[in-house]
Amino acid sequence: MRRVMRAGHVGGVLLVATLSPLGAQRPAGDTLVPLQEWTVPYEKSRPRDPAVAPDGRVWFVGQAGNYVARLDPASGRFERFAIDSGTYPHTVIVDARGNAWYAGNRNGMIGRIDGRTGAITRFPMPDSTVKDPHTMVLDARGDIWFTAQFSNAVGHLDTRSGRVQLWRMPVPNARPYGILLAADGQPWFNLFGTNALGTIDPATRALRTVTLPDARARGRRIARTSDGRIWYVDYARGFLGVHDPRAGTVREFEIPGKAQGLPYALAVDDRDRLWFVETGRQPNRFVGFDPATAQFFGITPVASGGGTIRHMSWDAARRVLWFGTDNNTLGRAEVSKVTPRVVQ
Repeated sequence: MRRVMRAGHVGGVLLVATLSPLGAQRPAGDTLVPLQEWTVPYEKSRPRDPAVAPDGRVWFVGQAGNYVARLDPASGRFERFAIDSGTYPHTVIVDARGNAWYAGNRNGMIGRIDGRTGAITRFPMPDSTVKDPHTMVLDARGDIWFTAQFSNAVGHLDTRSGRVQLWRMPVPNARPYGILLAADGQPWFNLFGTNALGTIDPATRALRTVTLPDARARGRRIARTSDGRIWYVDYARGFLGVHDPRAGTVREFEIPGKAQGLPYALAVDDRDRLWFVETGRQPNRFVGFDPATAQFFGITPVASGGGTIRHMSWDAARRVLWFGTDNNTLGRAEVSKVTPRVVQ
């Protein structure tokens, strides 16, 4: 089902998925995504939001376990870094020097871990009411844009000076969530508490929103294809949506799991194909979408079950996706090996 609408305004155990998903709606003969998972040795810690460093090691946070850690996929070795109590980190990103930046989701700060020494530098929020840095993204200068969901704000951290600038959302409880940067450095983000996307002009620093056509829409994660279009998963309604900033349009595609799918983690690969995870069923399911054909493909169950897969990152050097699960695993999806089969 497809709808086209115009916006109102502008060292663990290795597990391999081999089972065919029950009730999957994909083209006949379609190929499963090769998935591998490593069991994280820190129990019940909600490992999440992995990011790959230049050396190939994978950083991640334990949101429930209050730690930052990294995995060497070649050896299976895990290394854990102690952080301030009460941080409960939400996201980690890695800069070009191999330093890890993590969001203090309960103590109102962003931390940097030196990738060589493990030394921590802290960047507190300038406003005590902004307590929950959430999802982050690095820009071309090495500075950071971030969301703060329940503080209803988006921020920018100048990583050289430590200066933080904040933007309050014009709608109460808008809940800024996923965030990305366009090719020109312009940030785009989901407003999970309402039916809108948000963006900030990097030159004028002006904030504006794009209303999604259905009042029930709740975009949670966000991605960008090379043509400049902005994609999102509608967690509440079970749709994959796309906004074209130039045309001012919004188009939606109902996902295979429909409203029960609860699409959450979202990423794009180097062929401009979208990948998301349906978290409304156990096991969670990886799903691919090809914008060129408007076809879903590669529907694959997660061997550990997944629990909930909340975020994914694309490793361009190795052409794989990394993800974390609430079932205490880190996973790698070799999506580049999957090509939809055309059924005559």
